[in-house]
Amino acid sequence: MDLDEALQAVGEFGPYQKRAVVILLLTQVYMASQSMLIVLIGSTPQYHIEQQDVVPSSQQELIQRITFTEDIDSIVTEWFLIKQQAYKVSLAGSLFFAGLLVGNVVFGPLSDKIGRRPVYLTGLFLEVVFGYVTAFAPSYEVFALSRLLVGLMNGGIGLVCFVLIQEYVGKSYWAMTGTFASMAFAVGIALFGALGYFIQPWRSLATAANSFGVLFFMLSVTLPESPRWLYCQGQTQQAEEVLRCMAQHNGNTAPNLMLQRVATAKAGNPDNKNTGIMQLVIHPVLRMRTVVLMYVWYACSLVYYGLTLGASDTSGSRYMNVAMYGLVELPAYPLCIYFINKHWAGRRKSMASFLCLAGSACFCTMLFPENAGLSVTLLALLGKLMVSAAFNIAYVYTSELYPTVIRNAGLGVCSMSCRVGGILAPFVPSMKALHTSMPFTVFCLSGLSAGCLGLLLPETLDKPAAETLEELNKPTYSRVLETKALLCEDD
Repeated sequence: MDLDEALQAVGEFGPYQKRAVVILLLTQVYMASQSMLIVLIGSTPQYHIEQQDVVPSSQQELIQRITFTEDIDSIVTEWFLIKQQAYKVSLAGSLFFAGLLVGNVVFGPLSDKIGRRPVYLTGLFLEVVFGYVTAFAPSYEVFALSRLLVGLMNGGIGLVCFVLIQEYVGKSYWAMTGTFASMAFAVGIALFGALGYFIQPWRSLATAANSFGVLFFMLSVTLPESPRWLYCQGQTQQAEEVLRCMAQHNGNTAPNLMLQRVATAKAGNPDNKNTGIMQLVIHPVLRMRTVVLMYVWYACSLVYYGLTLGASDTSGSRYMNVAMYGLVELPAYPLCIYFINKHWAGRRKSMASFLCLAGSACFCTMLFPENAGLSVTLLALLGKLMVSAAFNIAYVYTSELYPTVIRNAGLGVCSMSCRVGGILAPFVPSMKALHTSMPFTVFCLSGLSAGCLGLLLPETLDKPAAETLEELNKPTYSRVLETKALLCEDD
């Protein structure tokens, strides 16, 4: 039997897979708190500068004149990151996302080569270590470096964590588990907002948020390697052992579980050895998909993180705002599950529609005057809900568009493009200094353009998952646009 048949025999989403998925979802909650950390610990309180006739000649003289009038303990109050030094707060956020970018590029292909489990566990362990460096950083320079390293690990394990969630279960559950992963991230943002309300000193907050990672790492040690990865690497016997373990814990005997040994031939075929990132450029079908998906992921990230990181700039409690921008995502996921499994909508149309709706919501904010704070906030929350739905579909959709042998590499490159949007996102809210509508103009154009481009991709609903590059050229997987791309390549 092939792998999909074997998973049906042992249980596509039995108790064993549910336990493994819960552990990985808890890791997503931890990663969300690390992603949003700078929003609270980088808060800038109200302050007063003593006016004197002599202009301060140094940063030290300026510091002596500053009086913070709001009781907030943050990196801003500790290292006086105001005026000419204020950019360092956004810089720390951008360094985190720069780390995410590098982590996606490095960890994705690495996990395709040496396995999902060792890369995931190593990355999670190092993220916890660097997270404590953040909490006890003696200077801003050490703090900024630690945020870069935490981002590096966060980006790597976030990608591998999502792939593991998908590959532990049967394909019919990919949409559901992918949605759960995004929901866990949203819940993590909301819980971090609540945690920040009760633990306000920034070092204590960073320590508390990071300590959950220790527990989740200990739970993750019990996770097995992905049976789908083992099978595609030709390690059929090891894949069978993992599947039998799943069957035992699921209460299924599966006595006749025997995978086809064709996986060994796949692993030894010279034509299949070159399954790295270069195939995303060389292969005509993958090239078209990758270009479109990279822009879609970039736009999703720019709008998603731009709106979230701007939550602390809106009126009201910063802790409540962070929690709301996390909780507003939750209604998006039942909508995703409903639409992406309908034949009249599917993955492609649903993702494009949600992106266009997000862009339209951001456009509508520009129709209100500056003092219409509540209306703008509600439209921004609506835009966050829509882009969250699109982002969730993008994860599920992308994993289905790439074959197993190159899935992590494909997700890694798309996530790299996503992190470029994340790097730019902390600076977009500050564009309101040019014009109050400028940030939402950027979000509007990004959402609408990405939604239109997404329509160029093929639909994957009820289509079998490709395991190798050769299967992309079979009639089952070919689409009209892909066939045109192949014909152009032959010419």
